[in-house]
Amino acid sequence: MPKHNFFFTSESVTEGHPDKVCDQISDGVLDEVLKHDKHGRVACEAFITVGLVIVGGEITTNTYVDIQDLVRNIVREIGYIDPKYGFNYSTCAVLNAIGTQSPDIAQGVDTGGAGDQGLMVGYAVNQTKELMPLPIILAHKLARRLAEVRKKRILPYLGPDGKSQVTVEFENGQPKRVDTIVLSCQHTTDILDRTGNKITNKAREEIIENVALKVVPGKYLDNRTKYLVNPTGKFVIGGPQSDTGMTGRKIIVDTYGGSAAHGGGAFSGKDPTKVDRSASYMARYIAKNIVASGLASVCHVQLAYAIGVAHPVSVMVNTRNTGKVPDSRLTELVKKHFDLTPRGIIESLNLLRPIYRQTAAYGHFGRSEKEFTWERTDKAKELLKDA
Repeated sequence: MPKHNFFFTSESVTEGHPDKVCDQISDGVLDEVLKHDKHGRVACEAFITVGLVIVGGEITTNTYVDIQDLVRNIVREIGYIDPKYGFNYSTCAVLNAIGTQSPDIAQGVDTGGAGDQGLMVGYAVNQTKELMPLPIILAHKLARRLAEVRKKRILPYLGPDGKSQVTVEFENGQPKRVDTIVLSCQHTTDILDRTGNKITNKAREEIIENVALKVVPGKYLDNRTKYLVNPTGKFVIGGPQSDTGMTGRKIIVDTYGGSAAHGGGAFSGKDPTKVDRSASYMARYIAKNIVASGLASVCHVQLAYAIGVAHPVSVMVNTRNTGKVPDSRLTELVKKHFDLTPRGIIESLNLLRPIYRQTAAYGHFGRSEKEFTWERTDKAKELLKDA
């Protein structure tokens, strides 16, 4: 982050956002395969629109997945259980367009090579206890809180679709205050005012009180903080009724909220032989351990691979001039202390488990759940000692 004063914004979306519904379906399919066939190969995509879900991709496995049943269960658990939300798990059509993986790819992956070429990015920064940028952490917590108050019936008029956005003012590179909070949340007609074009002031205040003020620490709020709740006025028509969804369209929400570069590859629906996913997790693991060790306050890691080749074609560590030792030395330590082959990544992070659907909403990084092994900082002392 630069040292001058600036404003930075990140966004998140709820689990009922159409793109995130698709991510959860794709990762739900992956989890079902891994439950019974940990060596299954999965590249699963989903598409959702009014009354329709299409599931496609390439899957090679010796198990069976009931796509119809899985999709309906996921959509039901997300909350599309009533026609008033514009989509219903029990009446939507589900089309299965899944094929098998090309043997040309398999012959390179079976020997331990990467499933594709590409570059993957990891990032960590000491702005929060999660070692993540503050704007994206707050945006995720707000989106998760929108789902919580809906499911617990604290705000029973909310629907599954929603978005959050947080603008943070930075001073000398450190977060100083939250300038703007945006909450766009699907709702029923119960909370519209007499004009029918916007929500009531009472509902707006309830959302601010039960969502924004429950999530954002008071030290970041002041009398200049702006709260924009459904700024178009109303958000009755939402979910797949208002917007098509596709797997892999929220890659910045999934990662660092724009604070770091992105390699371009989406995560959901891909088994761990796909380095788009597994190497991105490893890059985060590396960056977080470097920052946790105190060797840098910011760390950006890039890994790059060639299809069918086990070892990365490049490894780069960039601490943005915050490192206690040269970046070249940190790069050497990374190569020494981390196995960067696809097999090594899978083994060290224990990735052949059905853990992926929970990653498909509210971010893949900065999470405390035990399944998120790439969030461990167990290498920090070892790196510090060797440095």
